[in-house]
Amino acid sequence: MRKFNIRKVLDGLTAGSSSASQQQQQQQQHPSGTREPEIQETLQSEHFQLCKTVRHGFPYQPSALAFDPVQKILAVGTQTGALRLFGRPGVECYCQHDSGAAVIQLQFLINEGALVSALADDTLHLWNLRQKRPAILHSLKFCRERVTFCHLPFQSKWLYVGTERGNIHIVNVESFTLSGYVIMWNKAIELSSKSHPGPVVHISDNPMDEGKLLIGFESGTVVLWDLKSKKADYRYTYDEAIHSVAWHHEGKQFICSHSDGTLTIWNVRSPTKPVQTITPHGKQLKDGKKPEPCKPILKVEFKTTRSGEPFIILSGGLSYDTVGRRPCLTVMHGKSTAVLEMDYSIVDFLTLCETPYPNDFQEPYAVVVLLEKDLVLIDLAQNGYPIFENPYPLSIHESPVTCCEYFADCPVDLIPALYSVGARQKRQGYSKKEWPINGGNWGLGAQSYPEIIITGHADGSVKFWDASAITLQVLYKLKTSKVFEKSRNKDDRPNTDIVDEDPYAIQIISWCPESRMLCIAGVSAHVIIYRFSKQEVITEVIPMLEVRLLYEINDVESPEGEQPPPLPTPVGGSNPQPIPPQSHPSTSSSSSDGLRDNVPCLKVKNSPLKQSPGYQTELVIQLVWVGGEPPQQITSLAVNSSYGLVVFGNCNGIAMVDYLQKAVLLNLGTIELYGSNDPYRREPRSPRKSRQPSGAGLCDISEGTVVPEDRCKSPTSAKMSRKLSLPTDLKPDLDVKDNSFSRSRSSSVTSIDKESREAISALHFCETFTRKADSSPSPCLWVGTTLGTVLVIALNLPPGGEQRLLQPVIVSPSGTILRLKGAILRMAFLDTTGCLVPPAYEPWREHNVPEEKDEKEKLKKRRPVSVSPSSSQEISENQYAVICSEKQAKVISLPTQNCVYKQNITETSFVLRGDIVALSNSICLACFCANGHIMTFSLPSLRPLLDVYYLPLTNMRIARTFCFTNNGQALYLVSPTEIQRLTYSQETCENLQEMLGELFTPLETPEAPNRGFFKGLFGGGAQSLDREELFGESSSGKASRSLAQHIPGPGGIEGVKGAASGVVGELARARLALDERGQKLSDLEERTAAMLSSADSFSKHAHEMMLKYKDKKWYQF
Repeated sequence: MRKFNIRKVLDGLTAGSSSASQQQQQQQQHPSGTREPEIQETLQSEHFQLCKTVRHGFPYQPSALAFDPVQKILAVGTQTGALRLFGRPGVECYCQHDSGAAVIQLQFLINEGALVSALADDTLHLWNLRQKRPAILHSLKFCRERVTFCHLPFQSKWLYVGTERGNIHIVNVESFTLSGYVIMWNKAIELSSKSHPGPVVHISDNPMDEGKLLIGFESGTVVLWDLKSKKADYRYTYDEAIHSVAWHHEGKQFICSHSDGTLTIWNVRSPTKPVQTITPHGKQLKDGKKPEPCKPILKVEFKTTRSGEPFIILSGGLSYDTVGRRPCLTVMHGKSTAVLEMDYSIVDFLTLCETPYPNDFQEPYAVVVLLEKDLVLIDLAQNGYPIFENPYPLSIHESPVTCCEYFADCPVDLIPALYSVGARQKRQGYSKKEWPINGGNWGLGAQSYPEIIITGHADGSVKFWDASAITLQVLYKLKTSKVFEKSRNKDDRPNTDIVDEDPYAIQIISWCPESRMLCIAGVSAHVIIYRFSKQEVITEVIPMLEVRLLYEINDVESPEGEQPPPLPTPVGGSNPQPIPPQSHPSTSSSSSDGLRDNVPCLKVKNSPLKQSPGYQTELVIQLVWVGGEPPQQITSLAVNSSYGLVVFGNCNGIAMVDYLQKAVLLNLGTIELYGSNDPYRREPRSPRKSRQPSGAGLCDISEGTVVPEDRCKSPTSAKMSRKLSLPTDLKPDLDVKDNSFSRSRSSSVTSIDKESREAISALHFCETFTRKADSSPSPCLWVGTTLGTVLVIALNLPPGGEQRLLQPVIVSPSGTILRLKGAILRMAFLDTTGCLVPPAYEPWREHNVPEEKDEKEKLKKRRPVSVSPSSSQEISENQYAVICSEKQAKVISLPTQNCVYKQNITETSFVLRGDIVALSNSICLACFCANGHIMTFSLPSLRPLLDVYYLPLTNMRIARTFCFTNNGQALYLVSPTEIQRLTYSQETCENLQEMLGELFTPLETPEAPNRGFFKGLFGGGAQSLDREELFGESSSGKASRSLAQHIPGPGGIEGVKGAASGVVGELARARLALDERGQKLSDLEERTAAMLSSADSFSKHAHEMMLKYKDKKWYQF
């Protein structure tokens, strides 16, 4: 009893010690009396720098699309002001408008390496794409009018900007200033017209006469404006609203799409009525009446070919009675009409044509369709219009991502192995042609090590991605739901489900790259172990184990007016009916009073299962219902191929399974793990009435999800739970208003209520010293809980070979207990030189091939590989355990179990993710906090090396998916469809510029179409216009200053200079703060000088280019 009190007093002292004493303790003042051997640490603060590298995935909430037909670059804008640029596969770029306003339109300066974006906040921006990281050169903010449509003619520097008031302003793209020339709405429409024509929805110049501008107003009025004479030539009126307009390349006809699902084709010189009215999806009535109205045709394009009929391509326009029909793109070519169904609604589409010149035969070859959640490219040249196989990694969100793991520096044979099995999964029926968006050039991949990202999804699928050298490519997809019986409809559903939807959703992934063993934990309290094989097998019976992980209870408390939640609560919630205590597993499927018992949540298939090459099911483990209570979701998971063991835990306890013998080795409640050493002196008993709150559904990764916390006061232990509609008083620590984690959290856990439910939060197999008296390391399992306790379980393994399958594995708690503040997140072990001791593993071999006799003999003799970078450990050598919790990190010397280093990571927040990672031939602890800070600490001394405030807002999606890996790499899911990768390595930051691809390639603009002898003689060809003369200041005067405000962008030379000097200042301050960095200032100044000189040379080159092309007409290029 006395020993226990001293322990409590010591814990209280360490918890209450001041920050000054912590600093002293951290600075090599070891709490133990013995001095530890000094380990030379090589990592310093200058090895660390934080920067974003690349963003992968589909642009979230897309809103605009543009294509450069010469450079072959595609641009997509989004509702959050993001800009994504795509070239050849592997050439991608992400930029962001600072305002975050939605992008409403994008216009390339074709073959100029520039792009204009128009935003919903009435700003226009000019992006320079001639640098690897595009930057804004100029911005223009309209103050009095809302921008609705922009048009930039090919090879012109004058941008037409239409507004909500119906006026058209003209912007000089070079200087980003307004011309004095304005087309006012009241001059454009009929003087007799009594109503306003509505906003400008279309502007384009006649392909054959640049002096004639076609203006479409929303109300249905179209005006052909003569720019020289400043008056309307023709006005075309139709009694339905206009959505879009497109020219025939000869400039004699144009087509309009309307809100009633009709298309009208007009002759330029016949304004009284359209030549033709088409309702593509309208039912033609027999007695000559007008067809029934249809949904609006949102966009139409009119593209001509030399050798045949023109293409009319449109989106929308379906009849109103096609309820439930998917969105369609309609391709009309001659007499044939093809209706192409899409999986999501169409945001925009563009037809890709052979020529950039609008006055030539267009020769369309493909249509790029931007959908709400996908990008589709249709081949117009092949029969049946097949789609191109998309080479970009845009399918991350095919099913919502529920968890993520990142592995850098994997074994080199892994990616080819996964690729070879994944290649067989590819769909057939794609276009035979190469992907036509192929602009830009790849960067130089400086990093040569293999990187793999694994994503777990809501539908139970697991995807493996090759992430080497800042690219991303899907390798292989595993469907974990294949082993379960699927309910055909909701009525068939087993009433044992504990989730409303997505019962197969992946929660935790544990993967051993060397042995290729994979283990997943799913939302229905199920665990599946997979082996990798290149052979196809048919499994007659799927091996299955059911585990009854029980939270024992002694007495039952009656409820006191508590409302039951809509779904069954975890064990330990007060229940309307008292549950009889069950200390022994019941064999029946329901207990005496009809409560559901001993049944798993999902039903495993009982028919033979064909397993393709790749990951094949080795064993399915399911937790079962106990006395009417559903199994609790799994909070931690670990697999070890060398020991043949898998272990998992939840808030009830821990279970260990021998997957070679298919046997349960350990099944203990968390309290039972302590034995007589429980510091809380808890009796197994009925918990209090405060229900254990569960988290949000796994797929609720959409913006704004707020998840209540588990008993253990952080999302890390609860991970993700069932969809319960919880009362607000169960959400104490999450700030609902700003969707961020609350910053005020109590660090001590004293409530008996909370202690009653202690979840397993971290598991680590290793070969180390289990007890103080041990003279040599032995296999064991280290278990971390949400109350900050670390317990050690000793493993006694039989010899290898056949004996391993015949003799039992003996598992016994060692009595070793260590304590930290906050839930345990991560554990790792260092040898006496400070090198990481990875868990032992069994190298991968093909299991489905009969072995030769001599192979069997080798196997018998083979021992597990215990990979320690140092030589085999002598008896006298010690190890270090590195333990990271939500609040602090400790380094403990083994076997003495003395805490040699300690670091309080955060007082006011908590750590969401901690990883022990390799960097620059050394190792460090990397942490990501709920307050948005990223920190790194040296090992073993836990010196702070980096602390950067990285994310202002941390939501549940980021918390679930953030992970660090080796070589300074990290990632998280930045939106439901995109992965953001970042680096915390100085070396990678410096090499990033070389690794990024080039968007702009110097290319000759194609020759203008030949006008032909007769057209030249009789003036039938394209008419040019001296826009400079019309719109320049000398003839049109200055624009009103109050109309728009010019803002120079950071992409100009001044911006580069300012950024460079800002960097100097920041780094100078950092160096003053840290003595270690003092000597390196001169290097930085030299680099800054080089940066400024390159910026100056870029500016001169740009100016020369501008002067060269300034006065040239389009036909002189």
